[in-house]
Amino acid sequence: MEQRPILLVEDDAALRDTLAYNLRQEGYETLTAADGVTGLELARARPVALVILDVMLPRLDGLETLRQLRGRPETARVPVLMLTARVEESDIVAGLELGADDYVTKPFSWNEVRARIRALLRRGAQQAEGAGAAEPAAKSGPLLVNDLLIDEERREVRKGERVIELPARLFELLTYLARHRGIVLTRGRLLEHVWGYEYAGDTRTVDVHVRWLREKIEDDPANPQLIQTVRGVGYRFKG
Repeated sequence: MEQRPILLVEDDAALRDTLAYNLRQEGYETLTAADGVTGLELARARPVALVILDVMLPRLDGLETLRQLRGRPETARVPVLMLTARVEESDIVAGLELGADDYVTKPFSWNEVRARIRALLRRGAQQAEGAGAAEPAAKSGPLLVNDLLIDEERREVRKGERVIELPARLFELLTYLARHRGIVLTRGRLLEHVWGYEYAGDTRTVDVHVRWLREKIEDDPANPQLIQTVRGVGYRFKG
């Protein structure tokens, strides 16, 4: 099977050239665009394996570009890694809500970006293989924690009678926490088992997702009862 290219959409020419060079050195065919409109045109013209997408773009910003990628069948499931100079958590969550698979904040190291790329490509390959595979084995059954029901088979979460809609990564994080209830889980372990890449010194991704998950499932996110912080270590799911 022909390897699909990686699409890099970044308006900073120096950063774009540096990332493209590093990608090609790793053996990835790379397409580049300097604005959202061109990025969409490239993504629609040829199937891509991954999109690396800056948030602040001319002509069409990264969030709107992402929205349009997710709105088209041919690009709806392509992994997207967001690049952002914004440090406001609300901006990061906005991208995740629209369907971004992961993000890195500028400035970043190439090793950090490479780890995210490898994890997203690996996950994308597994999903593609699973689409044509036999029916997977049944899960071990729904999890019930207080009034929170987690059904892995249906990928559904209920709190009492209310259905809670969770993006895929949040659902995987919640499931992993709940299946290891009572155990203190380090941020590095969560990165490895939920995101699929080794701990490289950056834990902000875990913290942002935990806060986002608390907003979804806790009665009082400011005083969480289910997902507890273990200072200096990580998190523990209590139930």
